[in-house]
Amino acid sequence: MYKKILAVIIVVAAVAAGGFYAFKSLMPPPEEKTTGPLYATAKVIRGDISVGVETSGPLNPSRGGGIMVPYSMDGQGPASYIIEEVLVKEGDEVKAGQLLVRLRAPNIQAEIESLEQQLKAAKESLADKVGLKPEEIYRMNPAEGITLKAPVDGRVIGLTVKEGAELKQGEVVARIVDDSKFKVIAKLNPGEYEIAKGCTKAFLRFNQFEGVIEGRITDINSEPVPEPVSGTGEGDGAEPLYQYVYYMTIEGDNPGLVMPDMSVYIGVAPENVTKPDDPGVLWLRFPSKVEGYSVEETITSTVEARVTKVYVKDRNKVKKGDAIISLAGSDVRDMLEEELEKVMELEDKLRRLYGQMELLEIRAPMDGIVADINAQPGRTVQMGEWLGSVYNVEDMQIWSQVDDVDVLLVKQGSPVKVTVDALPGKTFDGKVLHVATMGKDMSGITRFEVLISVKGSPELRPGMQARAYIEAGSAKDVLLVPVEAVFEEDGQPSVEVLQPDGTTKVVRVELGLMNDRYAQIKSGLEEGQLVVTGSSADILPGQRIKSNEILPGTNKQGSGEGQGDGASSGDKGN
Repeated sequence: MYKKILAVIIVVAAVAAGGFYAFKSLMPPPEEKTTGPLYATAKVIRGDISVGVETSGPLNPSRGGGIMVPYSMDGQGPASYIIEEVLVKEGDEVKAGQLLVRLRAPNIQAEIESLEQQLKAAKESLADKVGLKPEEIYRMNPAEGITLKAPVDGRVIGLTVKEGAELKQGEVVARIVDDSKFKVIAKLNPGEYEIAKGCTKAFLRFNQFEGVIEGRITDINSEPVPEPVSGTGEGDGAEPLYQYVYYMTIEGDNPGLVMPDMSVYIGVAPENVTKPDDPGVLWLRFPSKVEGYSVEETITSTVEARVTKVYVKDRNKVKKGDAIISLAGSDVRDMLEEELEKVMELEDKLRRLYGQMELLEIRAPMDGIVADINAQPGRTVQMGEWLGSVYNVEDMQIWSQVDDVDVLLVKQGSPVKVTVDALPGKTFDGKVLHVATMGKDMSGITRFEVLISVKGSPELRPGMQARAYIEAGSAKDVLLVPVEAVFEEDGQPSVEVLQPDGTTKVVRVELGLMNDRYAQIKSGLEEGQLVVTGSSADILPGQRIKSNEILPGTNKQGSGEGQGDGASSGDKGN
């Protein structure tokens, strides 16, 4: 019985102890009594501050150019081409003017060759008419007509035309001969040929004057020619006899007496023979005739026209280029103008074709990287067709947006630091090129467009996501307070300063730069003062402050030199 009572007592005691412990655990501790609110404070420090706006956007090339099939401004040329060769691929770095694609237009080259031949013939024809070189025809004045000129130095022979005479095209006007040398064509029988082919010297004797003229054998044709024997085949029904002859050409200096068609007896001799009566001289059996002079050119009328002036007389000596006669008349002028116009038209066509040949090469419009190219050999493309593009990485751009608060900090020309997600650890310099003056509503938020230029690098690519920090200002070695300490009272920026006796005082301040952590104090505070960043008076009813807990608004961040965060309590209003 006793043991049962003892067991009951022990159980009751255990239950009572457990209930007391539970009561103590569930009930909050008694509140500490304080004489005033607690304050979170920070020291007024001296340091550096910078203000900026962060934004982001894709990179875009600031400059680019198209890879396109060239076209002629006048619309001339083939409408289509065939791609013959593609020399680059996407991603290749190229220089301005570098050949990218070669085209083919099969008909152009053939047309050029045909026109070149036509132009050459037209120039030579006109130059021949006016007595000029083909490259000199542009100096011609059609109104002055045609002047026939001496083609070589020599003497005028056979000039009989008079001023006012009408000449037909192709009619011989005169001959210009260099009569200082004459030419003789002699015939050799086979026996004479065998001896003469070892000779170099000739002696010439004329019936019209005394003496012997020494000449040179310039050519002996080794191919015999059949000719009828003189005196055979003259009777009725008689057939001539034929023999082989060889032709020999002799030139000699003219003492002024030798003229064409004179008969001449010829003796041939080796080089060592010096006299015509030497036994080593072989005198040919039959005489020959003077063929003419060594240099002889014929002047013919190049058009049907009237002779307006004769500049020389027959047998006058002239120099190459001297005027012989002039031909004029409206028909001549019209003819010259027409032929000159034809030459110019052919040249114009050729220039256009040469220009079209240049269109067969597609070149890079600028230094840069091939962004894309759609070209395959054998493909037919049209004039002006777009085949791809080239972008320049030296200067890139970011089109971004900022809100209506940050836009006030963004100025044209502001420096920018740019980072790219694809290139961690690298920073690129930039600057603000343009800030929109009017915002746009974006889902209920006003946004302002900002254009940023970025100093490029070969590593950058269009479309890369970039982050930009736009610098809006900075200051060094200035007074700073946490932004939590600043508030507005009566329209003036103010802070609460904790006094040594634990009370607080509202102080008007002049603000400078402000970022998301600190505000620059231009006046109103001194370094080392404590400013209030929060107090227990800001805690809502029912909230409790645990032991050593930092109050709302306490700033644990520092910037620049020194740290001034702390908490102090005092009687507000004492």
